[in-house]
Amino acid sequence: MIIGIDLGTTNSLAAVFKDGKAVIIPNRLGGHLTRSVVSIGDNGEVLAGDTAWERMQKYPYTAAAVFKRSMGSKKKFMLSGREFTAEELSSFILRYLKEDAETFLGEEVTEAVISVPAYFNDARRRATKRAGELAGLKVERIISEPTAAAISYGIYHKKEHTRFLVFDLGGGTFDISVLELYNNIIEVRSVAGDNFLGGEDFTRVLMDMFLKEHGIEEKELTEKELARLRREAERCKLSYSDSGEHKIVCKIGDREYTSTVSEKDYEDNCSELLERIKKPVRKSLSDAKIRLKDIDMVIPVGGATRLPIVQRFMTRLFEQFPRNEVNPDEAVALGAAVQSAIKERNEAIREVVLTDVCPFTLGTEVSIEKEDGFFEPGHYCPIIERNTVIPASRTERLYTIRDNQKRISINVLQGESRFAQNNVSLAEFDVKIPRAKAGEEAVDVTYTYDINSILEVEVKIVSTGEKIRRIVKGQELDMTDEEIEKRMEELSYLKIPPREQEANRLVIAKADRLYEELTGDERVALEMALRKFENALDKHDDEFTGQALTELNSLMKDLEERFL
Repeated sequence: MIIGIDLGTTNSLAAVFKDGKAVIIPNRLGGHLTRSVVSIGDNGEVLAGDTAWERMQKYPYTAAAVFKRSMGSKKKFMLSGREFTAEELSSFILRYLKEDAETFLGEEVTEAVISVPAYFNDARRRATKRAGELAGLKVERIISEPTAAAISYGIYHKKEHTRFLVFDLGGGTFDISVLELYNNIIEVRSVAGDNFLGGEDFTRVLMDMFLKEHGIEEKELTEKELARLRREAERCKLSYSDSGEHKIVCKIGDREYTSTVSEKDYEDNCSELLERIKKPVRKSLSDAKIRLKDIDMVIPVGGATRLPIVQRFMTRLFEQFPRNEVNPDEAVALGAAVQSAIKERNEAIREVVLTDVCPFTLGTEVSIEKEDGFFEPGHYCPIIERNTVIPASRTERLYTIRDNQKRISINVLQGESRFAQNNVSLAEFDVKIPRAKAGEEAVDVTYTYDINSILEVEVKIVSTGEKIRRIVKGQELDMTDEEIEKRMEELSYLKIPPREQEANRLVIAKADRLYEELTGDERVALEMALRKFENALDKHDDEFTGQALTELNSLMKDLEERFL
């Protein structure tokens, strides 16, 4: 069985194409969204989702979040004294989703189509693929989030020629994609974005406003106080959608601080973030050679597009109201599920061809001749330009610059800077050539890039016809199949707790956090209700447990509304 997965910065979810349509797979707590948070429990087990988030509020050193932003990097996350990479943490979220899908479907899930931001480079895409493999999933297809979102809107059902723009503002990344439907082909015309711009940054603005108003330095806060402030800022941010009250109330030390933030003040303070959004929009339209007035529809994707200030900004920017037929939190997962059906050639899907583009320019390092006749190294020679429809193959001829030159170095680069050192080096190797006068020997360098982010580099020595071929698998972070298997074994001792225990763990973790935040009679009442629930669990009495759980949940909801 194959499923579609939206591996998000803030939340993740899975979907499956079933009975002729894509449906969201509920998680073990009955919800659709699973928080992209991982924590190590008291007994060394891995906790994911809401339970991990609750533990993070109380024990920040045991948990990690927003690690998607570090995919494909060397950054290490320390959880309870253990080191993990972003892809390993992502693998726990994927394994969690896989288990939930297997329970929902009643069969083993072996394969997944996983979405990534369109602006993810080769290293980040490969890290996502490795995360799936560490979770026990075969990942043959990585799909760009905007493409998946467009599919979820049923674009492939349309008959007429349509141009549309996908505005994808998630928890941690921002993507803009221009797509075009013609006949049965959905073609991505251009992509642009910012891997460090998302809903988390809009939360950060409220945190900074709060700290500035009260003259508090962030470094003065403990990890628990910082986590509490972040939670309250997030709550305030979401309240702009449905409430006239926009307050941040946070206890720091022995004192409780309150800030009231008007929506106008908040929007003014977010002006820098909104300006950052404009640059990728202009870039994507320019690369696609499409004018704004030629866009037939704007599709919002990602939870941050729900924010009123973002909704207003989009309407002003695009001079049209964004479409809202599909839940922006679920659009990508639903599209990934449809893509899985297309991959399986499901008869319920109209025959459609999907094309993608190369998100970054691919090229090599060269030396250029200056006016004085000397050659200056370190310059960039683009071979496959960004937003070229893939699969694509391009060739560039390079010549020797010195007499009796014995080799030419091929430095495979990815990026947009005219200087080689400012771009990402994917691989480097030397090609031996016959000795001759400068400019008489040459090589044809051919790059071939496919939809699965595999780059083939072929170097042909023009004078001899000899060919040297390399498959570029990414940077030094890439792992062989044997290394992946070994790491899976190393991580096998970390078991995600059984599904049936997850709801109980979440309730206890939440109650523990609230207990620390309350005082007086409220704290006593919560402790009594929690103790009753724990006693019921110990007795394995389902009826008694259900009753105690209902009472505890009701009490916690009331306490949060009245005191927190």
